[in-house]
Amino acid sequence: MAGRIRDADIQLVRERVDIAEVIGERVTLRNAGGGNLKGLCPFHDERSPSFNVTPARGVYHCFGCGVGGDAITFMTELDGLTFVEAVERLAARAGLKLTYEDVDGRVQRGPSGQPGLKQRLLDAHTAAAEFYTGKLLSPEAVTARQFLAARGFDRDAAATFGCGYAPDSWDALAKHLRAKGFTAEELTQAGLAKPSRTGSLIDRFRRRLLWPIRDSSGSVIGFGARKLFDDDQGPKYLNTPETPLYKKSQVLYGIDLARKDIAKTGRVVIVEGYTDVMACHLAGVPMAVATCGTAFGPEHIRILRRFLFDSESADGRIIFTFDGDEAGQRAALKAFDEEQRFVSQTYIAVTPGGQDPCELRQSAGDTAVRELIERHTPLVQFALEKAIAKHDLDTAEGRLHATRAVAPLLARVKDRGLVEEYLGVYAGRLGKEKAELRRAVQGAAAGQQAEAPAEPRREPRADSTQLRAQREVLKVALQQPQVAGPYFDAVDATPYTDPNYRAVREAVASAGGAAHASAGPNWVAAVQSACTELAAGALVNELAVEELRLAGEPDALYVRTILARIQRPVVEAEVADLKRRLQRINPSTDKDEYMTLFGQLMGLEQHVRSLRDQAANAFE
Repeated sequence: MAGRIRDADIQLVRERVDIAEVIGERVTLRNAGGGNLKGLCPFHDERSPSFNVTPARGVYHCFGCGVGGDAITFMTELDGLTFVEAVERLAARAGLKLTYEDVDGRVQRGPSGQPGLKQRLLDAHTAAAEFYTGKLLSPEAVTARQFLAARGFDRDAAATFGCGYAPDSWDALAKHLRAKGFTAEELTQAGLAKPSRTGSLIDRFRRRLLWPIRDSSGSVIGFGARKLFDDDQGPKYLNTPETPLYKKSQVLYGIDLARKDIAKTGRVVIVEGYTDVMACHLAGVPMAVATCGTAFGPEHIRILRRFLFDSESADGRIIFTFDGDEAGQRAALKAFDEEQRFVSQTYIAVTPGGQDPCELRQSAGDTAVRELIERHTPLVQFALEKAIAKHDLDTAEGRLHATRAVAPLLARVKDRGLVEEYLGVYAGRLGKEKAELRRAVQGAAAGQQAEAPAEPRREPRADSTQLRAQREVLKVALQQPQVAGPYFDAVDATPYTDPNYRAVREAVASAGGAAHASAGPNWVAAVQSACTELAAGALVNELAVEELRLAGEPDALYVRTILARIQRPVVEAEVADLKRRLQRINPSTDKDEYMTLFGQLMGLEQHVRSLRDQAANAFE
């Protein structure tokens, strides 16, 4: 019979594990009062923190997407571990020894079966990292050590970052790991080895300097390998392929070392390579990270936003470093295409003379690296200057084309106050009146909104009836706030699925809420001023004048009906989540927990029925 972890041990794991510490490795948490911590949810993308953790009770819950549970649930949901794997990993973390028993309650000596695939792959990577770091000290790794020394990295630096060396052998690592009990299939799935043409297993990395790539908790999930010899026919850098552990679009080198400083300082420095990360950290810029063999993209942004606590209430700074050459400038402008996904402001630090941070540290020392980061300038300003530089401002034609190039860039600036500043600065340079340039920017903003297929203003991609209801309740709040009043204010931004609708809802709250507002232009202007994005500000005006889907005047019943309509999917999602949690609980062994959750489920289902009844008369 298969054994299982003793219930008392599982309970002890829940008691002993610091859930704030476990979750804090993935999400920056800040005091929310009442013994709660709050951060940006790792399970869904959000602009304001709705992910709550209560350390005293060892639980978390996201009021945005409805996920919740304890430390064990968190690891099973986020890391894809089985329940047993999550308990075992947390027990090891807490220094607890687990007891396993069979179905009759008789104690066994150890786990009933082999660890799951992900744990085996993690174990293989840990063993591989130890193998490679050991080889860096061998006589044959002299070229690798010289490479590091030439770039200012001594033995201690190599140890800090876990640098290693893949020896001049086709299967040294494979043989080493096979001797430790890992199968050929496991090594292949881990990306550590691959089948040769003859069918035998050979190492993926050979005669290269290696950097272990770790996740935010510090577990090795892959490697980056640098070519050292001219007769090596492979690429300059070779990374681990896509595996169950390693997804290059979600990996940031150095995040394990940088995450605490990112959270503490509210800054992140994005560099281009492994040695740049090392140079920055050693120079006193410990919040530096780099992508691994791929361009900086949306998934990287999601990860960094969680550690930055990237929200309207935080003053975060994202600093990109690029070489001053043409390729670096192109990369900087490409970064600007993605920077709107951040809530915080983005900046750029351009290294002098085409040097990267590693080269700058070699030539000018640690102070020069720190000064480079401190001299950062707004990324939008960099983009504006590059756009203007392409045109001759001494000619009317050049000024016209420059205006057309600048307007869409200014339309994308998140901070409306900054837009006004830039309007004042660039209107004169372009030979325009400030009002004239403002109109050009507003026209560009309207064009971007019309062209954006992911975020159209009218009836976008989701359920059209649901979106009509969201739009309708926003219109009532803007047009007749005294009617919408406390009913509208009591429902937060969670049910608003369209980003622009959500931004308007948040702006209403920032403006003081509908319950305390008086209908009229001052109210509309106040909400518009509270919008942090131009597109949302433009939408406020549209909603303020658009007719309601109602013959006659709206009343409180109408508002409650629409609010019930938009809330129902959120509560239904909570019901579905609770049902999934119940399916994972054994009602015989965890009766109290099961009955508690079952009672919650009954309450939520009653709530759904109530919302369904209230929304029965909502327009379709």
